[in-house]
Amino acid sequence: MIRRIVPLVAVAALALSPVLTACGSGSGSTSSNGLPTVKLMVGGIDKQIYLPYKLADQLGFYKKYGVDVILSTEQSGGVGAEDAMVSGQVDMAGAWYNHTIDYGLQGKSVEDVVQLSGAPGERIMCSNNSGVHTPADIKGKTMGVTDLGSGTDTLTQFVASKGGVGHSDYHTVAVGAGATAIAALQHGTADCVMTTQPTVQAIETQHIGYSAFDLATSAGATKLLGGAWPAAGVLAKKDWVDQNKDTVQKVVDALVATMHWIHTHSAADVEKEMPSAYTNNGLVTPATYTSALTQDYGQFLPDGIMPAGGPKTIFDMYKTIGTDPSKVSIASTFTNDFADSALKLEHIKPTTTPAGPNG
Repeated sequence: MIRRIVPLVAVAALALSPVLTACGSGSGSTSSNGLPTVKLMVGGIDKQIYLPYKLADQLGFYKKYGVDVILSTEQSGGVGAEDAMVSGQVDMAGAWYNHTIDYGLQGKSVEDVVQLSGAPGERIMCSNNSGVHTPADIKGKTMGVTDLGSGTDTLTQFVASKGGVGHSDYHTVAVGAGATAIAALQHGTADCVMTTQPTVQAIETQHIGYSAFDLATSAGATKLLGGAWPAAGVLAKKDWVDQNKDTVQKVVDALVATMHWIHTHSAADVEKEMPSAYTNNGLVTPATYTSALTQDYGQFLPDGIMPAGGPKTIFDMYKTIGTDPSKVSIASTFTNDFADSALKLEHIKPTTTPAGPNG
């Protein structure tokens, strides 16, 4: 998977997030307090779709459940979270489930060990004069994605296919996220961009564009894509998972507890726990952050379970856009075992119907 980003302006919020500087993996190491250390890179740690990873840290859940998680974020123009994980720079990636298929097609075994969202959490935001309202309208347009070959690139292809528009029928440009995505709409570099909160609300507040396609809510994703679309999860190489099961379980315990916390608290409660750099910057204020999160709160799963039908929707997407995923088995791409154990530990009854070996 090739990642190429042409940043248009600096993203202030990301500049305030931790950046990976060390090259070694945390596998097998311990911190000064004797806890196992795990390095986890997130595909944009200040994005609302990825907030559980940082929220778990803010709530003190990683240490509570016995693991020292060192969080970092991918940067525009840098290595992607899932690529950093596969290359061994970090142990785990906070990234989309579909990357397990991408790597499976390359002969690399990557597993999703806990699922945090059941919808992409994305919206396709289009400039006011773009004229894009249906998938068929994408034909001939310039569509902005976070980077070429990314999950948003693949997802844009899937949305376009719903209107009979092939990948060669429109132009794709990498616009990054946040301020760079906004600038792409402002300066006409892209007719539409696929992006997340809080960037969505910033675009609407500044009257730069409108939401043409809702992929941020489970209802919106199901209506447009035909079923649940599992996005944010925790990915790791299968051999690393097998060698570090106790450590993986501790990470999943912390994140399942976080997902339960999210579903027993409000968006305003989440905002209060998150770093101010994420909730009060050039894109958002605490009030608009809370408003945006309230709008798309339903994307988060309550229990870390991979939802039934979700993997099949993703596999069907690959077939639709012309990629044959048949050499990758659905069962090899995810496991609910760690989430099941975490729920039992917390005495929480799961509410998500789990996906089986066929999706």
